[in-house]
Amino acid sequence: MSIVKKASAHWEGDLKSGIGSISTETNVLNKAPYGFKARFEGGKGTNPEELIGAAHAGCFSMALSMILEGAGLKADSIDTQAAVTLEQSAGGFDITAIHLTLKAKVPNATQEQFDDLTKKAKEGCPVSKVLKAKITLDATLLS
Repeated sequence: MSIVKKASAHWEGDLKSGIGSISTETNVLNKAPYGFKARFEGGKGTNPEELIGAAHAGCFSMALSMILEGAGLKADSIDTQAAVTLEQSAGGFDITAIHLTLKAKVPNATQEQFDDLTKKAKEGCPVSKVLKAKITLDATLLS
């Protein structure tokens, strides 16, 4: 089984003064603004790192819910934050780390069991594995 989800980005202008918008096929994001100021200067709009963090926190939370269920447990709540670190390097910029912070209420779980199941969720979450994905590109230059 294969599922394909789509998103798009539009950009106009140069890096620093240009502006873009991001949309998803579900329209949860519909021409949401993004740009240099939102990414590097705390300006309004979103940025790729913030979106990766949201995707990772959401994916991890869902994966943990599934893994808990497989162990006969059910969470009352799962709250996950993702801190995505973007650092300047010799080749430009790199995402060097993502730190997940989890607070969960899981009745009847022991600490040892919780630690084991959260580790499995971190390793098994599709977003955790995304950088190992095959990346392909079709490029068309419009005149």
